[in-house]
Amino acid sequence: MNAPERRNAAVAVVGAGDFIGGAICERFAAEGYRVFGGRRNGEKLAPLAAKIAAAGGRFEARTLDARQEDEITAFLAEADADQPLEAVIFNVGANVNFPILETTERVFRKVWEMACESGFFTGREAARLMLARGGGSIFFTGATASVRGGIGYAAFASAKAGLRAVAQAMARELGPKNIHVAHLIIDAGVDTAFVRGRIAAARGPEALDNLAPDTLMNPASIAEAYWRLHQQSRDGWTFELDLRPFGETW
Repeated sequence: MNAPERRNAAVAVVGAGDFIGGAICERFAAEGYRVFGGRRNGEKLAPLAAKIAAAGGRFEARTLDARQEDEITAFLAEADADQPLEAVIFNVGANVNFPILETTERVFRKVWEMACESGFFTGREAARLMLARGGGSIFFTGATASVRGGIGYAAFASAKAGLRAVAQAMARELGPKNIHVAHLIIDAGVDTAFVRGRIAAARGPEALDNLAPDTLMNPASIAEAYWRLHQQSRDGWTFELDLRPFGETW
């Protein structure tokens, strides 16, 4: 495989986890971007860094607590320092389920900090840098909970709905300034060990054997959607994109 042609541009992924975030890093690295990936326990990014390097891409792994404003500011500033920061993707999760009477103040606040406030920090600082550069893309990962609260998801849904509102406000303000802001609703289970474990626990191990192909979302397919959004011309920018497998009930 030929190494990608290098671009003089960077991409930052806040929440570069093992699945969606990692796939987004791979996709943009394959297009020649220098990719900065941040997550708690940045040493866990070593396998992703090795995989991208083996394919000829460039990847910088960083330990990052997205709830800390100063850490977000420093992370994005570093990504922008030697080349223009062309795209920033916020992909922090915080998906938890608690009955309402078991949802403590600490749980509610922590989920809000992770899924909403940290998205605000990321979006604001990305905008600050991109306004100086003259444009860019800022994308937020949402979920079904962004538009619909479910049983046990009071904390998660309120945080994700708040993040969606932040994204809407930013899109209206920054679009005329050549910054593409988009919110992606991931409305299905992603094909991860965690999701497969939940399916087995809820329906029995045999349920995994009976899963039809493409029932769960491939992280690479999700990453492709982010890449295509970034390629849109500004006369036809998408703000909100729903992603779900062909057989998803919705």
